[in-house]
Amino acid sequence: MSDTLIAQAHALLSNTHGSTQDAQSTAVFAPGRVNLIGEHTDYNDGFVLPCALAIGTAVAIKPRSDHIIHTVSRHVAASGLLRDKFAIDRPIDRQSKYFWGNYLRGAIVAMQQSGLRFPGADIAIVGDIPQGVGLSSSASLTVAIIRAMLAMGRSSQSSHITAQQIARWAQWSEHHFADCQCGLMDQMAAAAASPGEAMLLDCRSLESRQIRVPPAITILVAHSGVERKLATSEYNLRRQQCTMVAQRLGRTSLRDIDIALLSTRVNDMSELDLRRARHVLTEGTRVARAVKAIENEDPFELGRCLRESHDSLRYDFEVSVPQVDALVEHLNHTIDHEANGCGGARMTGGGFGGCVVVIVKSSAASAVEAELRRYLSSRVAKPLVLTTDQTLVATA
Repeated sequence: MSDTLIAQAHALLSNTHGSTQDAQSTAVFAPGRVNLIGEHTDYNDGFVLPCALAIGTAVAIKPRSDHIIHTVSRHVAASGLLRDKFAIDRPIDRQSKYFWGNYLRGAIVAMQQSGLRFPGADIAIVGDIPQGVGLSSSASLTVAIIRAMLAMGRSSQSSHITAQQIARWAQWSEHHFADCQCGLMDQMAAAAASPGEAMLLDCRSLESRQIRVPPAITILVAHSGVERKLATSEYNLRRQQCTMVAQRLGRTSLRDIDIALLSTRVNDMSELDLRRARHVLTEGTRVARAVKAIENEDPFELGRCLRESHDSLRYDFEVSVPQVDALVEHLNHTIDHEANGCGGARMTGGGFGGCVVVIVKSSAASAVEAELRRYLSSRVAKPLVLTTDQTLVATA
């Protein structure tokens, strides 16, 4: 999938900028991700378990002789082109809210603030991550842009840049140019994860390790049909609530609080704050349980973790929506029937719509996927299902 997108990005660069593929042009790729478990724990310095997807964003780039950044972007599911053009040697402004080019602009500003300098460039972007479904299209875009700018530089200023630094620049772009106070999980997954493997990420230290998904376990991802926009949802409010609870308990982060401490301070906070904190704390333990379940090839325990996670997100953190709840309930019922309960489903991503992730024993995966497609076909205009056989690929 990445090779195809890279070829398309090179072709788009040639067709729109008249730039032939030569020694000066280069192209890079950054994947999308699905988060298996560990939701809203990243900005609380906790643990997450994302898995990189084969779909993502490819960026082809070639330096210019002036100081202009001239960009065209195309999604494989759309016919039109998006464009942006600005000077790199003067202050780069954020454009109107929801303008796609803000991610590009913010990424370049973040690198400039770290002392990196670049010439102008012709840039072509091609992506195949469905937008608004919770599979990190924005993180994939910003990481790919940063990689492309660094690849164009090919100098000592970029030779020692780590995946963690790339992720932090991409996060800065989200915070300051897209009005989304996201954690680092999406950016780290785009910058460091390998397709077909889960990545256990400590969002405080940014230490990570790859977790092989065994053949006995199959991952499915399905869009609920409800588009989500984190910047217009209550996502930023949830982050503020978590910060306030931690401060009230004398800590800088919920990572430094456990259930025992929380239980001793129930009279110091509202029921709402207690539920928000309870989700984050219990979700952290579920991540650890899920990793052990994957390593032990135990889809039943892994499914329990997913089911408990969704209930916590639905009732304690309140970031699900009725259509997603109905889809999750139907999938869990299907797994009970087709796989004897060896698996589970939950919402994935920040919430308020988007995708669900399903993990099921592989011997029952075909039956569960068939029922999933049947269910969505009668409820969603354009059903989207991703499936996996070690490497995740789009099949809708």
